[in-house]
Amino acid sequence: MKKLNKKKLEGIILHCTATKADQSVTVKSIRNWHKARGWDDIGYHFLIGTKGELWAGRSMDYQGAHTKGHNNAIGVAYCGGVDEYGQPKDTLSERQEATFLRLVDTLRGIFGADTKVMGHNEFSSKACPSFDVVEKWGAEFCAQDVDLGPELPLDEIVDED
Repeated sequence: MKKLNKKKLEGIILHCTATKADQSVTVKSIRNWHKARGWDDIGYHFLIGTKGELWAGRSMDYQGAHTKGHNNAIGVAYCGGVDEYGQPKDTLSERQEATFLRLVDTLRGIFGADTKVMGHNEFSSKACPSFDVVEKWGAEFCAQDVDLGPELPLDEIVDED
């Protein structure tokens, strides 16, 4: 695995697991999916569960494997992103959104206030994360630090393994 170049970080890229909103997916299951594709580990650095839980995935010491050509970025996935028919749908719950926004605030504290927030669909023809991040949170938020309240203490991140 390549080391993450923290000085040239591209930003934070949000993904969905392309599962139904109530379908719980674990770091372990995604790690198994990704390893079956020949990857070294889970591609995402963080996974946000259906109830807003935050799980650690790939170490932030290493580049992700989540966005072709743009893996020198922090990859975050939320469980959900499709409707009952498997079609793309914004299923990000209030709890998941709150966790993501607090994580962004924390990561900006680590990598810099100007760390960008982007959706996977900005780099691919895929619908993932099933919404437009700029439309949802605004261009100002996606481009720079906006006060969201207290940062997420890193000890609230669960290491599933």
